[in-house]
Amino acid sequence: MEINLSNLTGTLYVVATPIGNLEDLSPRAVEIFKKVKYIAAEDTRHSKILFNHYCLTPRVLSHHKFNEHKSDLKLIKFLENGNDIALISDAGTPLISDPGFGLVKLCHNKSIKVVPIPGPSALISALSVAGLPTDKFIFEGFLADKHSARVKQLRLLEYEIRTLVFYEAPHRIKGLLEDVIEVFGAERIIVLARELTKKFETIKMGTAQDILDWIVLDNNQQKGEFVVMVQGIEKHSRRTSLETSTILRIILEELPLKKAAGITSKITGDSKNDIYQLGLELLEKKRPSS
Repeated sequence: MEINLSNLTGTLYVVATPIGNLEDLSPRAVEIFKKVKYIAAEDTRHSKILFNHYCLTPRVLSHHKFNEHKSDLKLIKFLENGNDIALISDAGTPLISDPGFGLVKLCHNKSIKVVPIPGPSALISALSVAGLPTDKFIFEGFLADKHSARVKQLRLLEYEIRTLVFYEAPHRIKGLLEDVIEVFGAERIIVLARELTKKFETIKMGTAQDILDWIVLDNNQQKGEFVVMVQGIEKHSRRTSLETSTILRIILEELPLKKAAGITSKITGDSKNDIYQLGLELLEKKRPSS
């Protein structure tokens, strides 16, 4: 009789935990925590608050981005020996801008069963109340720390029609909004979701400039964890802007702006004045960022 070795291994449960309000932990997640041999947690001190709230005393192992590779191998051995493990992050659904990818991939490669235990997610929670199109969206997580690198990343998304979603930390939120204005323009609609499910939860919609002015006037609005959602460009505007911009960029490499605008206008049929203004913006963006 052939033995299925996968039945002898443990199961990795990827468990979503509250993003703020501890009551958002699902009953199924509680049962999984009681059942498993170990819980792999991003920050054991942080997870202890959750476990104390539910009167749980599990065996918790540290699993974070600084020890991830070594921890992966250790956890895989536990799983291969038949132990069930729950993987959690500090908040929300694991692997969404959190550690865990390597462990889950190893499990699949070794035919170890991986089971999702759904629950809170800052990404999905924010989108559900944003008032922006959510049939299609792009999640970019945390952008680069430095201004120049962050602007470069945003420029790749300049003509994206889908809703853009970013995570941001309190000490960088002002800088991100300034960069959004630089790349997308001050009138682009954004929604800022701060401290979701917590006491000071705030959800604010407005133009990029309005939102920046609002948080500058109130330092309290710069505290906490953020989900920043940016409305995509309209399809018609995207097509026109992208085609015109591409043509103008090429011609600008050979000719002065005035001549380049005139030629681009003849090719596209767009207003020469509008193209000239677009050219000024393109030339401004080419200047080295400080």
